[in-house]
Amino acid sequence: MPDFRPSVALALVVAAASSAGAQTGPAATIDRAARAFKQAGAVKATFEQTLNNPLTGNQSKSTGELALSRPDKLSLRFAGAGDRVVSDGRWLWVYLPSAAPGRVLKLPANGDATVGLDVVGDLLDAPRSKFDVSDGGAATIGGRATHAVVLTPKGDGQAITRAQVWVDDADASVRQIALTQDSGLERTWRMTSWTPGARLPASTFAFEVPSGAKVVDQASFRATP
Repeated sequence: MPDFRPSVALALVVAAASSAGAQTGPAATIDRAARAFKQAGAVKATFEQTLNNPLTGNQSKSTGELALSRPDKLSLRFAGAGDRVVSDGRWLWVYLPSAAPGRVLKLPANGDATVGLDVVGDLLDAPRSKFDVSDGGAATIGGRATHAVVLTPKGDGQAITRAQVWVDDADASVRQIALTQDSGLERTWRMTSWTPGARLPASTFAFEVPSGAKVVDQASFRATP
């Protein structure tokens, strides 16, 4: 027969409360987001970006489209000047006519090359192995209930010094990301759409060098027309 003495009952209540807390804390929240991201395989999203430079006091805003196909394909498009970043699995192409017109940077598409560009992947691929995790509070983002998690890199010399990720309470999707970079630049992405398991055609991750642009091949350190 079970022992229903008060001390035993109290111990059961405490154990249940501890278990519930472990499932709803910041570590559990970021684990849910990482698991949902991994299971999605491919994600398509749109976002609004805000850049703040505390040193100059300047702020800029833009919109963009993001497509990810794990493990190594990325497409990032910004409206306006036509800035684009593409990883096709073999090469990473960076075309930023807003900052460097007429030039395309070409790099091998390894993990180091995409750091700082694959924002979502940087944060959600095994996050607790790379970051210390703390609570960022609850908030409503785009009409969705979320909980935020603060991520602080475990090692020095990282491109990101602090990140905050707002995770949807209902489906564990990412609703907003705020980054502080080592340069001091602050970048916020508010997701205006998030589609996990998206069907992405091969053309999503294809890059054609614009006519007249020069390719700066980082692998061979030479510029080619």
